[in-house]
Amino acid sequence: MIKGIGIDLIELKRIEASIDKSDKLMQRILTPKEQEHFQNLRSQSRKVEFLAGRFAAKEAFAKATGQGIGKLSFQHIEVLSNKNGAPIITAQGYEKEKLWISISHSETYAIAQVIIEE
Repeated sequence: MIKGIGIDLIELKRIEASIDKSDKLMQRILTPKEQEHFQNLRSQSRKVEFLAGRFAAKEAFAKATGQGIGKLSFQHIEVLSNKNGAPIITAQGYEKEKLWISISHSETYAIAQVIIEE
C-alpha cells in the first residue's frame, strides 16, 4: 500500500549559483558518502545536476512523508546509486518501508519523485 508520494522540481541555475559561491549548500544537502561521489565528478555541469537531483530527491521524500524539510534533516536522507547507476534512497526511521525514487534532468531543471510503500 502506498503511504506517500512526493515530487520536487528545481532550477539548475539556482544550484549552480550556490556552488559558485561556496560549499555550504553541498555540505548541508549531501551526506558524507554523497559528498565523496560529488567530489569525484569531473565536470561542473555534472556536479550541478548531481546536487540539484539530490536536493530535489530529498525534498520529494520529505513531501512524501507529509513532514517537509525542517522536521527531517537532509542528512537523514541518502541517495546513492545501485550497480547499474539507478538511484536508491534510504532514510533514517524509514527502514521498514519500501522507498522508490526517480530523478531526471533537463538543460534547466532537475526533478525527483519519491513513493513510500508499506
